[in-house]
Amino acid sequence: MLLDQTLLGSEIFSIRDMYRADGLAFDAGISNLSLMENAGRTVAMYIIDNWDPGEVAVMCGRGNNGGDGFVVARLLSEAGWRVRVGLLGFDSPKVLTGDVKEMAERWSGDICPLDTSLLDRASLIVDALFGAGISRPVSEIVREVLEAADNSGVPIVAVDLPSGVNGDTGEILGFAPTCHSTVTFGRPKLGHFLDPGADRLGNLVVKDIGIPETLISSLNCKVFHNKPKSWGADFPCPDFLTNKFDRGHVTIFGGREMTGAARLAARGAIRAGAGLVTIASPQQAVPIYATDWPEFIIKSFYNFSQIKYYFKTKKVSAIVIGPGLGIGSRLRRLIINCVRMGLPVVLDADAISNFANEPKKLFNATLAGNGVLTPHEGEFGRIFNFEGSKVSRALQAARVSGATVLLKGAKTVIASPDGRAAINDNAPPWLATAGSGDVLAGMIGAIAAQGVPLFEAACIAAWLHGAAANQIGPGLIASDLPSFLPVEIAKLIPPKLNCRDRCWGS
Repeated sequence: MLLDQTLLGSEIFSIRDMYRADGLAFDAGISNLSLMENAGRTVAMYIIDNWDPGEVAVMCGRGNNGGDGFVVARLLSEAGWRVRVGLLGFDSPKVLTGDVKEMAERWSGDICPLDTSLLDRASLIVDALFGAGISRPVSEIVREVLEAADNSGVPIVAVDLPSGVNGDTGEILGFAPTCHSTVTFGRPKLGHFLDPGADRLGNLVVKDIGIPETLISSLNCKVFHNKPKSWGADFPCPDFLTNKFDRGHVTIFGGREMTGAARLAARGAIRAGAGLVTIASPQQAVPIYATDWPEFIIKSFYNFSQIKYYFKTKKVSAIVIGPGLGIGSRLRRLIINCVRMGLPVVLDADAISNFANEPKKLFNATLAGNGVLTPHEGEFGRIFNFEGSKVSRALQAARVSGATVLLKGAKTVIASPDGRAAINDNAPPWLATAGSGDVLAGMIGAIAAQGVPLFEAACIAAWLHGAAANQIGPGLIASDLPSFLPVEIAKLIPPKLNCRDRCWGS
């Protein structure tokens, strides 16, 4: 999905948010008819800018999405296109009501019943049947037409959302076509980001249709598109008086056998900005950890009293535990004790799986305010039993556990116990490789160690993780990722902190 949203904010609308925004605009004196005209105009202009005039089939529903479609038909006809309009449930335009009726009356061409013959000879198809508001499976006639459009090989431009995609969950309700492009308005919707519906969008274009930004801000949306605009003010930037302890000391607990996982986490942590990184190693594995990067401190501890003393005297500011740790009762006690330290603690992989049969023991250790859980779907299912969209499941998990939850995947969702959520969509498929999650866990620990709140730390790390992966491309292995982080971090640092601007004589 290619998202064009450069001039707009980072909020993601639920369907309720969308209706609230329309209502606020109406209260502010902006008519629904005006918003419909603007919406249809943005779609028509997108088509005019990207295709030469030809024969276009416009599929219209009876709701506001169909009203947008009538505007598209009128403006394309005025621009020299040959336009045919098919109306769902066609009897007569007289059965339409409100703003949709007004837009249908402004269309001077014929209106035909919606069936597959509408698509004959079309060089472009406009899907203006349902948009984001659909909540039940499409009817048989609609499915037949949508399947014919999908199989035609003709580019489809969807208005708001491909018909059949639920705007809140991304669920496909019966059938939805795969589109060349989707043009939506004001802000993207949840269904634009959540699979499987998100795979049907093609290029997603988000356009302003005249709802003032002040009104959108007043909605206090809780879900955001994860990008620097969302958290830039929280990004930890050292200054020229910063020392290594100011940049945070992260301790990563390594396992006895799967030593690569903790080493990858440590590399992610130090490249993401941690001033110091300690790997807490079982005695038997010290020689293995000691052969890794010379920047790492390797410590073997015999009991938790030693760990607490080390944390206090060496100013440890965040903990990462789980990558390659192993499973067992002794390790469960270690995890609980780490959580109870009250420091920011990132629990990944085995730190989650250790509590597959007793998640309440982990939650009761008081993760609230200091915990980040980073499960993939399999690990999530071991300690949570929630249904619904990925966003709703992550939010439920955050509320129950008291922790920030980063639910990994092609579209990673970061959820806070306070109800905020962010969707990260910049991760390429090359990240589906062993160890990439370990690097991410270390990155979150490093950013949290620098004083960034946990939700924002998880958001920053997820975005940087995806950005670094995109730099690498095909053939990516997890140990590549840390070395590409400095390039992406440099893009986020204000120019005044660029050392080259401080050279002698400059």
